[in-house]
Amino acid sequence: MTTPEFTLLLPVYGGNSPEQLVEAFESSVHGQSLRPTAVVVVVDGPLPPRLDAELARLVASSPVPVDLIRLPENRGLAVALNEGLAACRTELVARMDADDVSAPERFARQIPVIAERGLDVLGTGLAEFEGDVSNVVATRIPPAGSAEIRRAAAFRQPFNHPTVVYRKSAVLRAGGYPTDVGRFEDYVLFARMLVAGAAVDNLPEPLLYYRLEGGAYGRRGGWAQFRAELRLQRALRSVGLTTRTQRVRNTVVRAGYRLVPVRLREVAYRRMFGRG
Repeated sequence: MTTPEFTLLLPVYGGNSPEQLVEAFESSVHGQSLRPTAVVVVVDGPLPPRLDAELARLVASSPVPVDLIRLPENRGLAVALNEGLAACRTELVARMDADDVSAPERFARQIPVIAERGLDVLGTGLAEFEGDVSNVVATRIPPAGSAEIRRAAAFRQPFNHPTVVYRKSAVLRAGGYPTDVGRFEDYVLFARMLVAGAAVDNLPEPLLYYRLEGGAYGRRGGWAQFRAELRLQRALRSVGLTTRTQRVRNTVVRAGYRLVPVRLREVAYRRMFGRG
């Protein structure tokens, strides 16, 4: 079977680090045993000069074609991804963020599986690291198999969003990324796809390194995050993913996680996902 073409979709905004962008891009293009056919980079608003110069260098030196889309102002991740998705010329699209690192075999593992099995979404595990990829502090293993993913989705995000490869047509049928749910646009998108009967799976092995910056556990909590959580639970209920009982249960459980002190949140998270 011929390996299908696929596009890497990479959003960039002014808060990204030039060094981290280089690592994200090169690990997902130059360093892959199976390289993407093309890259779509969406620039979400103005960039600082050094970041813009580094991006220009990456585009010029890329071994595969790069389409650069510039949004005149920062519109947020959901808008940037929708704009980028519209520009992708291939049916298969691989997600990547500008501060993470792809394992060299990532696409060689994902692309044949999603193509041969006719899946609409295929995610993987990821390793959270601090500073350098050798310093892994937790590993997130997602649920595997369609039935387990659908069961888990009622209680938590069943995919590690930066790891996914999906079919453009399936994402568009689900309406693309919603722009009215704050920080959980990926969860609501995948909820819509699951309710619509999308074919899904996860590979358990960590094929992406997810960067933890200082204050990461603080950003996972607080009243703003809890209010975003309330919007998420309302959206999941409205698309038919959860029942009323599940919505109440999720809200109560998430309130405990979002509103406890940061240190307790960090301890609970690391106990849940483990080290190394």
